[in-house]
Amino acid sequence: MSKAKGSFFNVANKIKMGKKVEKSLKGEKNQSAVSQDEEDPNKTPEPYSCTGNFQADFTELCRRNAMVAIPPVIHRARPPTQAAPESSKPEKGKDKGKSAVPEPEPEPEVDPEGENAEPPPKTYVIKDKFEYFKPAIQVEMENYDKPETVTEIYIRGWKIDDIMMNTLKQCWSVMEKLHTINLWNTGLTGETVSIMASTLPSIVNLRTLILDGNAVKEENWHELITDESPVQNLSLRHCGITDKGAKSIGEALGTVKRSNNKLVTLNLAGNQISDQGTIDIANGLRMNRTLMSLSLSSNQVGDKGAIKLGEVLSRFPLTHEEVVERRKQKSSLGSPDRNKSPPPSRRADSKDRPGSVRSSSQHDKTDRNKQKQSAKTKKDAGKGGKEAPKEEDKHDKTKGKKDDKAAAKKDKGGNTTGRGSGASLVADTKNAAKGKTKGKDKGKPSQAEPEDMGDSSFINPLTDEADFIDGQLWVPGNRALINLNLSRNQIGEHGMAAILKAMQYQTTLAMGSKSGGTGLMRICVFKNKISSDHDIVRKMNEIMLPKDPFYKPPPQTPEVESTS
Repeated sequence: MSKAKGSFFNVANKIKMGKKVEKSLKGEKNQSAVSQDEEDPNKTPEPYSCTGNFQADFTELCRRNAMVAIPPVIHRARPPTQAAPESSKPEKGKDKGKSAVPEPEPEPEVDPEGENAEPPPKTYVIKDKFEYFKPAIQVEMENYDKPETVTEIYIRGWKIDDIMMNTLKQCWSVMEKLHTINLWNTGLTGETVSIMASTLPSIVNLRTLILDGNAVKEENWHELITDESPVQNLSLRHCGITDKGAKSIGEALGTVKRSNNKLVTLNLAGNQISDQGTIDIANGLRMNRTLMSLSLSSNQVGDKGAIKLGEVLSRFPLTHEEVVERRKQKSSLGSPDRNKSPPPSRRADSKDRPGSVRSSSQHDKTDRNKQKQSAKTKKDAGKGGKEAPKEEDKHDKTKGKKDDKAAAKKDKGGNTTGRGSGASLVADTKNAAKGKTKGKDKGKPSQAEPEDMGDSSFINPLTDEADFIDGQLWVPGNRALINLNLSRNQIGEHGMAAILKAMQYQTTLAMGSKSGGTGLMRICVFKNKISSDHDIVRKMNEIMLPKDPFYKPPPQTPEVESTS
């Protein structure tokens, strides 16, 4: 009996153990199925939408792109601030009998274990040996407590490939506070420059773009200077730009049909631009009136390029294509309503045919009343021998007697404007319009006057006043450029003389002319073929000295200086 009971219990235990094994196997199968579903490589993940937090967005996008090493996002290094030294004066009411000079403290003994060692100074921060060279993204924030307020991004000395540029593109497009991007020596290519150019219009508040030290073989820098790009300050120093890239940049600055109206400063220092590239950039400045600062230092500019720059800055003759475009602009300004149909009131008041728009009985009644009034005036004129005054004239006499007397005095003189034969048509039409509206609309809000033709000259310089000399039309040059850097080039005496002539011409122009602008206010020409002691350079300095905002003219006599 005991053997039978033992065998029965053994069989029962085997059955229970078998059920437990089956359950454990089923649980493992379920867990493996779940893990396969989670780690299914064929399953496409949901697209990530950036939130504006640059650190979180950049880290998540890099993780989704399966990057092995993700560059950290750190704050830009700043010089540490030293704490103010504590005052050595004793407190009031304490230590009256002691001297004010503190006693020297005993120097702490150097403990090899480091317990009593002096703390490191706070003027620098010690890091690991190669931590400085590791890829990292430095940022500046408007508020360091809010990570979504990144304003400036700095990347130094590590290559940005296509995947990284696309990742940065997604992050930058939603950053509202970003206004500065600085990528120094990041190994940009033509494709990465195109990717960056495509995302610039979406960065609304971007103003400064610095891409120094990136030699791009394609030289497609002109893609960054488009009408949609918000960039105002562009720096391309030491980018290996040749005459090929300078030509495309000049065309992006301005042509006969269009001109860039966003870029304010352009830095092309340290490149390989020669005379031909300088001529192409100068041709872009013919129609551009927005660029205020241009740097061509440390290039290969010679006399031909300097002469072309001097021509553009003083005045230049128009080409055939520019003359044709000038006529188009003038015709569009002279007749803005040429293609518009006349208003219905003119058709209705015409004597040849009745108005076709009128349909209500009220308009018919008003027309009949007008006809009756005109008939009465004709009868009164036939009786008295003189034409009766109209109601509008009575209205003018009752309300604007003073204006009528003033107008009568002007009519006796025979010349209302007081100008000679060279007076502009725009000013005459303005005065005529003011004289008509003074009596009628006295006491009423004044209506908007038509736009002046001179305002369009700031948009297109071709509409400016031109002089006809030797069969060519000459227009004033570019006076919007106020800073020009031509240092460390190959400009000789002839090129410097052309620039000096342009500066002298700019000073003789009247400040109230249509072309506007102040002309050059700062120019750098040192370290060229001409010495700094040359007569031309001395005259340049004399012209530039009064334009310095901190310049104070010397007193007229030494007596005035002594009395003051």
